[in-house]
Amino acid sequence: MPIGKEVGLPLDFPFLLFMKAGHVGAVSISSSVGVTVPYPSNNLLIAIIMKTKASKRLKTLFGALYLFSFSATLYAQTSIAILDFELSDVTLAPNIPAEISRTASIKGMLEGELQRAGYKMIVIDKDAQIEANGGFGYLFNHNDVAADLGKKAGADYVLVGRLHKPSYLFAYLMGHLIKTDTGGLIENYVVETKGGDKKLTLKAVETLASKIDANLDNIYITPPPSRAVHH
Repeated sequence: MPIGKEVGLPLDFPFLLFMKAGHVGAVSISSSVGVTVPYPSNNLLIAIIMKTKASKRLKTLFGALYLFSFSATLYAQTSIAILDFELSDVTLAPNIPAEISRTASIKGMLEGELQRAGYKMIVIDKDAQIEANGGFGYLFNHNDVAADLGKKAGADYVLVGRLHKPSYLFAYLMGHLIKTDTGGLIENYVVETKGGDKKLTLKAVETLASKIDANLDNIYITPPPSRAVHH
């Protein structure tokens, strides 16, 4: 149901309260023809009947409408495609095997974090990504090309990532989040990570996932610090 759409219903229908992830919205009763229903798209809704003055027929109707909206939102996941991260190593001994391996692991870790939160992950064919990439940094600097890749794969958003290593002591996870249907840049992310320890890299990935989620559905919960890194 679109936001703010009025539906003609008797004034004695049950008052409904919608809650999702800490956000609360209420159905407001109109003084004339019915109600205005705020409907947050792509959110999982929980309906709680606060009053029961409505007829059995109306209760059945609202129950059916709720189940329909509940089922619809279950399958309306926000979808994201993550391209392979590229390594930008400007140290005196660049592109050592350990850094290449760490860079290759970031995509999988980030997909795991976002999928665990409830996002739908879209896989882009590796050959298609290679074909679209005009060279190092091309996709990172051409939002329109990256957006086209994501759109063809059926993703709502595409993330183009880079591990930038200016020093042996620290590196930066960088990412561009792009809306695939418009090619517009949603946000540019930069997350610092110390050294090359896998636990610290995972922590940086969790921070990046949190930042991405803050621009989208706000459903990501950062795991406890004691979580082990799976090799």
